[in-house]
Amino acid sequence: MGVIGGIWFATGLLLGPAAMAAPRQTLVVERAVLVMRHGIRAPLDGEVPKGTRTGAPWPAWPVAESRITPHGIRAIERVAAHDRRLLASRGLLAANGCPGGAVRIRSNSSDRTIASGEAYAAGFAPGCPLEVAHLPLGIADPIFEPLRAQATAFDPAAAIVSINRETGGMAALVRRHRAALALLDRVLDCPSSSGGCLSTGAPSISASPDGHDLVLAGPIRAASGIAQVLLLQEVEGLPRASVGWGRTDPATVQRLGALHAALFAVYTRPSYMAAHQAAVLGREVVAALSSEGPRLTVFMGHDTNVTALAAALRVDLKAPGYATNDVPPAGALLLERVRDVRSGKRFVRVSYRTQSPETLRTLGRTVSLQVLTIPGCAGRSCSAAAFSRMLTSHLAPLSPVR
Repeated sequence: MGVIGGIWFATGLLLGPAAMAAPRQTLVVERAVLVMRHGIRAPLDGEVPKGTRTGAPWPAWPVAESRITPHGIRAIERVAAHDRRLLASRGLLAANGCPGGAVRIRSNSSDRTIASGEAYAAGFAPGCPLEVAHLPLGIADPIFEPLRAQATAFDPAAAIVSINRETGGMAALVRRHRAALALLDRVLDCPSSSGGCLSTGAPSISASPDGHDLVLAGPIRAASGIAQVLLLQEVEGLPRASVGWGRTDPATVQRLGALHAALFAVYTRPSYMAAHQAAVLGREVVAALSSEGPRLTVFMGHDTNVTALAAALRVDLKAPGYATNDVPPAGALLLERVRDVRSGKRFVRVSYRTQSPETLRTLGRTVSLQVLTIPGCAGRSCSAAAFSRMLTSHLAPLSPVR
């Protein structure tokens, strides 16, 4: 349990429908923002690097690469229905009916985020004309892809200095994950005479050719995507004999998830990277919480968006069944502006909302909602004004509009 303004609220609970009966309201949610990863998808092109050896072919998927699966759509619809019940119980919206302009959904301009936004709308407000706004397919949206959109004056040299300082360098990052890399080799089961499954080379990080991003090479780059594919097999509900060729269990998948999270230790979590990767999104969050516009704003993006915002807030993301900072499909940060009805004071609280691998696999209804402690704030809440100042101070300046 935790306290905001003297009021107790539950933290880290597994919430089903019965657990969300409306309590006596002393804190009222006035505005909420969800920063969310898209749903369960098929592997991306190149997510398993070329040259990766395996003892057997990879399992087939029911959709083309990178697309949200039918299973993933159903899972998004279910978690959206949960979110509607939760926010209704907290006084933000009515439990039923069409919310009209009270809800805004903005997705990134990729097929998987657009489809996830549409599934979320269908689950949140069934039968309602709830629009999902997005840029044209494939156009870089600075909210979700600030480096590609050149939304800030990103300096790859300064980024590499920050990354090396905060990780200890790429060789040190590999050493910290040596046991997980060895475990992944065993799961891949390439011939013992091949000298290992991963064709990786020495770890390195450098500026991309256009100077607007970074290029990571070596074991972490090679292993991170493979670890994510194994998680996706698990939560998609592939037969146990197909998940890691029968050589994994949920605990193994969780351990390997640290390799995927290690990618964020480079691309989103170092302070310089967080400042740039969350520069536009963070300001959008502050604006949505501060405005008198839609009561709920949903940003449907990627794990990089969730981890970058978390890094800007200086928090780690931990959830049952996953490695630290490995955001699962449909995992989200929930930010709420709340008013204490007794004092009239406004606060911001931040929670991490996920579903366990087993829940995603079986399309269950249990949800984990964990209130996060934000450094620099009193207890588990910030005054609304202090939160806005704190988050904005951790964001890089935006480039002038071109």
